[in-house]
Amino acid sequence: MTRWRRTWSRFLARVRARDGEAGNAVLEFLGASLVLLVPIVYLVLVLGRVQAATFAAEGAAREAARTYVTADSSAVGTRQAVSSVRIALRDQAFDDDPAQALTLSCSTTPCLVPGGRVEAHVEIRVPLPFVPAFVRGAVPLEVPVSAERVAAVDEFRSAR
Repeated sequence: MTRWRRTWSRFLARVRARDGEAGNAVLEFLGASLVLLVPIVYLVLVLGRVQAATFAAEGAAREAARTYVTADSSAVGTRQAVSSVRIALRDQAFDDDPAQALTLSCSTTPCLVPGGRVEAHVEIRVPLPFVPAFVRGAVPLEVPVSAERVAAVDEFRSAR
């Protein structure tokens, strides 16, 4: 037993000699975690907003093209397309002006000729979160997201 006590006392002496670094591992872990965790959380936030903009742009372009080709006239079609873009943008919490985000182009003149095609192009600019306004004034910190959809005007409808 004396041999075991000597070994144990040597072990305790070594542990007591290292007391100068006691508690530093926790601080190092917290520091490294913050350095790695903050950029990852920011990246997840940015990617989430970009994905939301992608959903909004795709849905807005699809519905704008559909509503335009089913309208009775070009003026009504434009209003309906802008309204559908407004709904799609608000659904994903974007405050962009739908009239500026939407561009409609037709393959024929007038637009709603049977067999013609209507292209809806929607572009959304996603600002990076938590960037102060004075920095945005100096450097454009936005991610542009766009989508296009083409819809055909029904061949069996009357020209309007």
